[in-house]
Amino acid sequence: MNERNNLYPIFIKMHSINTLIIGGGYVALEKLTFLLKSSPNAKVTMVANFFRPDVITLAKQFDVKLVKMSYHDSFLLDQDLVIAATDKPEVNQQIYNDAKANHILVNVADTPELCDFYLGGIVTKGHVKVAISTNGKSPTTAKRLRQFFEDVIPENIDDLVQNLNRFRKTIKGDFEHKVQTLNNVTKTLISDKNRYND
Repeated sequence: MNERNNLYPIFIKMHSINTLIIGGGYVALEKLTFLLKSSPNAKVTMVANFFRPDVITLAKQFDVKLVKMSYHDSFLLDQDLVIAATDKPEVNQQIYNDAKANHILVNVADTPELCDFYLGGIVTKGHVKVAISTNGKSPTTAKRLRQFFEDVIPENIDDLVQNLNRFRKTIKGDFEHKVQTLNNVTKTLISDKNRYND
C-alpha cells in the first residue's frame, strides 16, 4: 500500500490560546513571521538569551512578549502550543520532553520526529484559507503549491464567500435542503471554470 498523509488539518483560533516560541534567531524569526502572517492577533511569548533585531521589531509591531532568559520548563505554565526553534539540539529535545510531560502540543523546527504538528503552506484570500501539508517531507513542495494557489484563486473570492453567506441565511428548510440548494448554486462555479478552459 502506498504511503499517505494521515495528518488531520485544523484551523486554530490563535487569539484564544497561548503560544510559546523558544529561540530568537533566524529560525525563530521564520516561525514567528509565518504565524503572524496567518494570525496577526495571535498571543505569543518568545524566550531566548538573544533576539535578532528583526525579531524585536516584529514583536513590537504585533505585541509579542519577549523574555530574555534561558529556557526553563516553568515557561510552559499556561501555554497551549510550543515551538522550539533554538540552534541547540539538546535544548530542543528537552523542550520536546517537557512539553510532552505537560500534555502540550509541540513543534521542534526541522525535526519532524519531534513534532505533534507541522506548519504547512498557507494561502489566505479574505475569509478563504487553504492549508497545504506534505507530511513534513518537502517544505519546498508546499511552498510551490502555495504559490500556485495564490495565483489561481482570484482576489475577489471573498466577494463570493460573502454573497453565499448572505444567500445561505435566506434559504428556508432543514439542513439537508440548505446543503442541497447551496450545492446546486455552487456547482455552476466549477462547470463555468471548465467551460472557460476548453
